[in-house]
Amino acid sequence: MTAGLSPLERVGEGERGVLAATLDRVGHLATTQVRHGLPADTSGSSEEWISCADLLGDPGMFDRWRKRLADWLSERHDAEIPERTTSGYIMSWYLQVPGFLGGLLFHASRRVPSLRPADIAFRLSGDRPHPNAVALLSDDFCCLPDDPESHRPEATTVADERALAAMFRARFTAHAAKFVTAFGPGTRFGKRMLWAAATDALDSSGWLAGRACGDEGAGVADSALFLPTAEAPLTSASTLRAVTGDDGNALWTRRRESCCFHFALPEQRACTTCPRITEDERSARVLERGR
Repeated sequence: MTAGLSPLERVGEGERGVLAATLDRVGHLATTQVRHGLPADTSGSSEEWISCADLLGDPGMFDRWRKRLADWLSERHDAEIPERTTSGYIMSWYLQVPGFLGGLLFHASRRVPSLRPADIAFRLSGDRPHPNAVALLSDDFCCLPDDPESHRPEATTVADERALAAMFRARFTAHAAKFVTAFGPGTRFGKRMLWAAATDALDSSGWLAGRACGDEGAGVADSALFLPTAEAPLTSASTLRAVTGDDGNALWTRRRESCCFHFALPEQRACTTCPRITEDERSARVLERGR
C-alpha cells in the first residue's frame, strides 16, 4: 500500500512554519494525531504513511485496504465480513482525514490549511488498519484579517469567520469530490451515500476538534458555521443537537447522513448516530452513556 509515495519524500522535519506550531500544540490531543510533515525516520515501523494523492490516483489501493480490514474483522468476529461494512468503514475513515485536519486548525487557530490530496498523508496502524495519524505537508493557509501571521507569503486573508468557514467547506468538498470519483466505482454505494459520508465528516470535524481541545460547545458552533444549510453536493445542514437529562446536563449527539454498516457484523447493533435508529433511542443511548 505504500508504493510510489513521492509526495511524502519532499516534506520532512525541515523548517517549521505557523501551522506546524499550532499542530505541535494541539495535534496530539485527539485519538487521531495530527502533525506537520512526516517523521524523519519511519524505518522498521509496522505502520505505513500513505499519500492521499497516491491513494486517489490508484483506486486499487482501496481494494487492498478493504481486504486487509476484512481479514482483521474476520479474525475478531470469526465470520465472513460483508463488503458493505468494509467499504462503509473506509469511506468514513478516509473522509475524516481531511475533515479533522481542517476542523482542528480552524478551531484551534482560525486558519484553514491546504486540503489538496498532494498536501495530506495519513498513517495506517499496524494492527487495526485505520488512520491513527494525519500529516499536513503544506504551509499555505487562509486566515482572518486580524491574524498576527496574515502578512506571511503563505497566508491568504478572507473577510470574516463565515468566509473562512466557507473556504474550509470548499476545500474539503473539492477533496471529497476526488474521493467520490476514485472510491465510488469500486463499491455498491451510490453518489448520494458517498456525499452523505462527506457531510458527516465535515459536520463531525468541528465537534471532534472542540471535544479534543476541551470546549465541545465551541466545536459544535464551528460545525454550524461549516454546514449552516444543505448546500449541494453535501446532503444536509449540521445535525448536531443537545440531549438534556433529568439532571439538567446537556450532552451532544448527531444523526449521521450515511451508514458505516457496523450493525452488519455478528452480534453488533447500529451506532448511536446511525440514521437507522429513532431519535428517542438515540437520546436514550446518549444519556445512558453519559451517566
